[in-house]
Amino acid sequence: MDDSTEEDEKMLVALGVTVSLAAAIRSTWSPCGASMLSTLTPLSERARGARFATTASWFGAGAVLGGAALGGLGAALAAVVHTVAPGTADVPGVRLAAAGALAAAGLVDLALARRGPLGHGRQVNERWLDQFRPWVYGAGFGVQIGCGLATYVTTAAVYLVVALGALTGSPALALSLGVAFGLVRGLAVLVGRPVRTPEALRRLHARFDALDGASRRIMVVVELAAAPLALVGAWATAGRAGHGGGPGDVAALVGALVIAAAGVGALTLGGRRSGPTAAPARPSAAGDGV
Repeated sequence: MDDSTEEDEKMLVALGVTVSLAAAIRSTWSPCGASMLSTLTPLSERARGARFATTASWFGAGAVLGGAALGGLGAALAAVVHTVAPGTADVPGVRLAAAGALAAAGLVDLALARRGPLGHGRQVNERWLDQFRPWVYGAGFGVQIGCGLATYVTTAAVYLVVALGALTGSPALALSLGVAFGLVRGLAVLVGRPVRTPEALRRLHARFDALDGASRRIMVVVELAAAPLALVGAWATAGRAGHGGGPGDVAALVGALVIAAAGVGALTLGGRRSGPTAAPARPSAAGDGV
């Protein structure tokens, strides 16, 4: 492996890590993510006769496990990519696919500003808080939150974590991206660590809600800024291979753009809502979900 090829691989990995961490942070503003900041705090755990540190530890462990499941999906696809295109750093079409996926995710997240959460509207089951011990609901909530796809999806970058992991052609790297995603989602519960009074909880959510728009914009900037970097890498790789801009590469780019357009179109046509987007759920004494 020459130095330029190694640098290309590092760039693809760096893009994947950046997107994974940004996706995890942005996902905290999902309805379930916001509710975890109310459900798992020193205030709420004391009311249930539990210790916040213990529950938060189980939540974090569960989130890492859930992230590993997300990364496992990317790892399985990475094994396929490696079989079809071994040495992905030398395959321009793979880089073009990464650029197309990044651009598509950025456009979808722009559309989400008007359409609300992406995908299904499932939330974790609030009744677990009364039915199970703290380690059970802590770990159980963590797995679902850390997986990223088991509950509300607030950003298309969650799917991008799987896609970029697959495009590395390395199952180990793809798995690592998912674990990093889950770890950050698990650590997010520590934001509620200072909450020991109802007033502190209200202040936390006021600050949290005020940052929602900024977190969305930052996520879009990360996606759309990363897309041209991947595209530049694709053409540099093609140049080294001696077939810059060949028919295969053009076809791959066209395919990526078609996928991007299809994703935006599907969201626009299928994501219309008859009413305003529901506000993030807050915990209550009884209910079906958090």
